[in-house]
Amino acid sequence: MTTIYDVLRRPIITEKSNYQHTHLGQYVFEVAEDATKPMIKEAVETFFNVTVEKVRVMNMPAKQTRRWRNRRMGIRRRGYKKAIVTLAPGETIDLFEGVK
Repeated sequence: MTTIYDVLRRPIITEKSNYQHTHLGQYVFEVAEDATKPMIKEAVETFFNVTVEKVRVMNMPAKQTRRWRNRRMGIRRRGYKKAIVTLAPGETIDLFEGVK
């Protein structure tokens, strides 16, 4: 059973997610594999004291990479679950405000 403290793993900070939180009010998190939309909504509202309007969830597939020394050695990075959280208009999460 996943508790509210295990739902959110880390924020995902990329160029696209920076655009989403500055222009669209959406924030991207890596979440636990067994987390559901209501669990993610409750966790974000509890931790950041904001109002969540919508939660979208997607499972990101595992990817194959290679070692830089030995091109033949393939490594498989694990897949993860990603959530895009849309906040109510005018609300922000301070965690992302210092990121440029």
